[in-house]
Amino acid sequence: MRGLFVLAAAVAATPAAAQDATAGQQIGFGTSYRLASTTMDAERTVNVWAPPGCDAESACPALYVIDGGLAQDWYHIAGLSHLGALSGMYPAMVVVGVETGDRVNELAPTASDPEILAEYPTAGHAERFRRHLADEVIPFVEARYNLAGERAVIGESLAGLFIVDTFLTQPDLFDRYLAISPSLWWDRVAVGRTARAALDAQDGAERRLYLTVADEGGLHQLGMDLLVAALRQRAPEGLRWTYVPRPDEAHSTIYHGAALDALRWSYADPTEGEAE
Repeated sequence: MRGLFVLAAAVAATPAAAQDATAGQQIGFGTSYRLASTTMDAERTVNVWAPPGCDAESACPALYVIDGGLAQDWYHIAGLSHLGALSGMYPAMVVVGVETGDRVNELAPTASDPEILAEYPTAGHAERFRRHLADEVIPFVEARYNLAGERAVIGESLAGLFIVDTFLTQPDLFDRYLAISPSLWWDRVAVGRTARAALDAQDGAERRLYLTVADEGGLHQLGMDLLVAALRQRAPEGLRWTYVPRPDEAHSTIYHGAALDALRWSYADPTEGEAE
């Protein structure tokens, strides 16, 4: 009986939360903003995570994630930034997740192929989404966070296509371009076919470009092959780039591991290895 009394007294003294093993607390990760966009004619979501140490006293570079919504690629890429902050593999970065809606509308450049136009009637407004980034998202973030003035961008699939297209058409928007399995099949590999002329028009400033592709083959691989051939012949003077094929990965499995590799390569000392 004495033992039962002691047990009852101990339970009575235990905090209520500790008594209920199912009780929990919501865990927050970053801040979600609703940004009024005149360019997109709608409110848009931007998710931001600033790691410890990226504060008023210490500026950090920014990593923009295309398809950065909470139901898209926000959490796993922000987690890689957290890993970098903990491990020192690459700098702590303020991660900016830019949510997309109609992805083929917002991320694909204008097409000319009749079959593409028929299959994707809303497509081809990547330039508008690029203005949204340049004129609205980037100024919004830079006004609120202490950034180092260096911007990287990462994305996969259609987001990767958008990143390659941005690198070729508006290269000064970012300093580091990380494109994972970009959908370079778009418009009968038009981006790859026009890459040489676009590279010839660049200014030669220091930038980095990371490219990788899974085992997709077909036009997807052909588009990448054309881009890589153009880079081997016409890469601007200040560009450091690499191409890392991943034939053991599928389009659905490549992103997370390739993103870690891309971040490590992008911030590595240039003397540790040569570009293509």
